[in-house]
Amino acid sequence: MSAFNISDDSLPSTFFLTGIPGLESFHVWIAVPFCALYLVALVGNAALILVIGTDSALHAPMYLFLCLLALTDLALSSTTVPKMLSILWLHAGEISFGGCLAQMFCVHSIYALESSVLLAMAFDRYVAICNPLRYTTILNHTVIGQIVFVGIFRSVAIVSPFIFLLRRLPYCGHHVMAHTYCEHMGIARLACANITVNVVYGLTVALLAMGLDSILTVISYGFILHAIFHLPSHDAQHKALSTCGSHLGVILVFYIPAFFSFLTHRFGHNRVPKHVHIFLANLYVLVPPVLNPVIYGARTKEIRSRLLRLLHLGKISV
Repeated sequence: MSAFNISDDSLPSTFFLTGIPGLESFHVWIAVPFCALYLVALVGNAALILVIGTDSALHAPMYLFLCLLALTDLALSSTTVPKMLSILWLHAGEISFGGCLAQMFCVHSIYALESSVLLAMAFDRYVAICNPLRYTTILNHTVIGQIVFVGIFRSVAIVSPFIFLLRRLPYCGHHVMAHTYCEHMGIARLACANITVNVVYGLTVALLAMGLDSILTVISYGFILHAIFHLPSHDAQHKALSTCGSHLGVILVFYIPAFFSFLTHRFGHNRVPKHVHIFLANLYVLVPPVLNPVIYGARTKEIRSRLLRLLHLGKISV
């Protein structure tokens, strides 16, 4: 039977996610910090959205991008962590084939969208620092809407083929996946057919989408740093460098584990210990949603002051 003529009846009805291989006896304890990180991410990003959404003074481009980043962080972590915790704590690893594809689609498309948002935020800072007089002209609400639309469209367009590439494969009864959530190559590895097309397309997406985003983001920050070093005030330089350093740190935490996971699936499948690979794959859906509200939100004076004011009003009302 040709791999392109797979019927729905021959596809597996369910997959079983086993968690982190080799660390099964520690699953209960590993889940504790994962749960704590998830709760911090929920509270931090929800607070960021609330503060920005309820204060019209914070509807400037930078804060709108921050709000979008918080939304993608909430979506990314909530798509994966609840199921992850149910696997680690309750051994509830069963997931339908359709549910697994849906989770895979959400994980990859949201990740691609967040990559676009980080690039847009880098462009926002570049315009604000390198061309401040034209900032409001270049980044008006129409342009922001167009950037968001292009980011969403691109994410959906590049990830949608994954679904068809996986549905065309025969699985020959293989349904046990050593992972805590469904991702493209994790599913493809279960197939009993040639997956070269999946490997090549997945690598192409990683390099031309997220890889290009990361390069353009670094270039933007390069121009920003060049402009910072020409500022007349040392205090202004120190403040700007501190902010850019934090932002670059978050960007590295976002991209490095993800690229490690992508490249391990394709080139280091038998070289990197499975538990290391899966553990890092969990971190890239957990750590950025925790760090982003702190680095981009709490360290921003305007957001911090309004959050404190909101909490103070809440205490008074109680």
